[in-house]
Amino acid sequence: MLMNALLSVSDKTGLVEFARALHAIGFKLISTGGTAKLLEENGLPVTEVAEVTHFPEMLDGRVKTLHPMVHGGLLARRELLAHMSALKEHGIDTIDLLVVNLYPFEATVAKAGCTLEDAIENIDIGGPAMVRSAAKNWKDVAVLTDPEQYGQILPELTAGKGKLSDKTRFGLAVAAFNRISNYDAAISDYLSAIDPEAGGEGGVPVRGLFPAQSNGRFVKIQDLRYGENSHQQAALYRDLYPAPGSLVTAKQLQGKELSYNNIADADAAWECVKSFD
Repeated sequence: MLMNALLSVSDKTGLVEFARALHAIGFKLISTGGTAKLLEENGLPVTEVAEVTHFPEMLDGRVKTLHPMVHGGLLARRELLAHMSALKEHGIDTIDLLVVNLYPFEATVAKAGCTLEDAIENIDIGGPAMVRSAAKNWKDVAVLTDPEQYGQILPELTAGKGKLSDKTRFGLAVAAFNRISNYDAAISDYLSAIDPEAGGEGGVPVRGLFPAQSNGRFVKIQDLRYGENSHQQAALYRDLYPAPGSLVTAKQLQGKELSYNNIADADAAWECVKSFD
């Protein structure tokens, strides 16, 4: 059975090598815009997504993959006869592997002089929609959202002749939903901090100190020996973008596993030392 991989990325790091490996395994490569051009330039056979949807890209590329021919192939549950019959009726092929990374919104708004128009144009729509569809249907579709994942899954993908284990696909789906969550939170944080009535210079918006909404994102560092009391459980988390010099960036060199109280005491001591001239 033919396997289909859809590739549409902003960060093209390692993509050609990964796509070449997919082709060798037996995947048909489907792609969009600049991604398809890059693959073609490197001698890889690629099908433009417009050939799949029978509809051209439009609105300066804003609408490319928002189509039933794409999302039907991502969302159809292979074990359900009704789903597969619907695909056959409408001439839709399944998509087994999705490789997407999103427009660089975070990097764009971090640049000095970023205008609101620049920020808005770097809000990805089609990418997150495909990622959500693929991740929802993780039992049948593998979704990759980070170039670092290519090398991580390639040995298993090669050994399985295009197949991945449920554990791997589920892990990729979790990573995909985390990426979408962080992406949407970054957009919300940025827009919530803007004062639409304050005029900035050269189209650069004025951003307030205290946004209307703040979306905290935290990453687990480690389990702790116990909580404030010995019968309690605890874990240590850090902000997705921790402040330099904060305790969560420190490395434990020796000693037994830390408890909540150890962390609290160390943080208090460190903050006291930092206040000295």
